[in-house]
Amino acid sequence: MTKAELVDHVTSLGDLTRRDGEVIVDTLFDSVIAALKADDKVEVRGFGSFRTRQRKPRTGRNPKTGASVSVPAKRVPYFKPSKELRDLVNPSEAKPHTPIDPHHPPAM
Repeated sequence: MTKAELVDHVTSLGDLTRRDGEVIVDTLFDSVIAALKADDKVEVRGFGSFRTRQRKPRTGRNPKTGASVSVPAKRVPYFKPSKELRDLVNPSEAKPHTPIDPHHPPAM
């Protein structure tokens, strides 16, 4: 799905103009980017979490010449899907979930 398709989908869900859909999608993406730039994490329950990971400096190779190249340390964005999302993507692997009543927990 492209960003334009996502905007179209958001627009079709309500009584919104295409411009309103673009503003919603752009605001969501800009908010996630701003949080990651500030080294904060974004957690959406039932969907997953966005955070950054620190990569150490390393020595790489230029694939064309084979020469060694110094690759500096950097932060990279990382997405970790929630268990619910993983189960929705892979329904055959999902185990049946039996909800626990908070007022009557199971006996141990």
